[in-house]
Amino acid sequence: MQEQITENLKKLSTWKRILFMTMFSIIVSLVRVLLWAVIFLQVASTLITGTANENILNFGRSLSAYLYHILLFLTFNTDDLPFPFASWDLTEAIDVPKIK
Repeated sequence: MQEQITENLKKLSTWKRILFMTMFSIIVSLVRVLLWAVIFLQVASTLITGTANENILNFGRSLSAYLYHILLFLTFNTDDLPFPFASWDLTEAIDVPKIK
């Protein structure tokens, strides 16, 4: 048992993943701030114009899909690194339903 733990601790791939997970945890914090800005702007747009702003909708959808992609990586549900280590198109490929 102790040998297995020692062997696991020596795996470079595990330490690289931990480094990437730390970096993406910081990115998640930044994305959360941006999502709150999107929420605030969309509420303001709806109050002023009576409808949601299409550009903000698209940006919010992309940001939400990106956050989902990061969370899949952080929870070990995928080994695929999110943007910027993968194409943004992969983030866009996640099927996020459009309202309307």
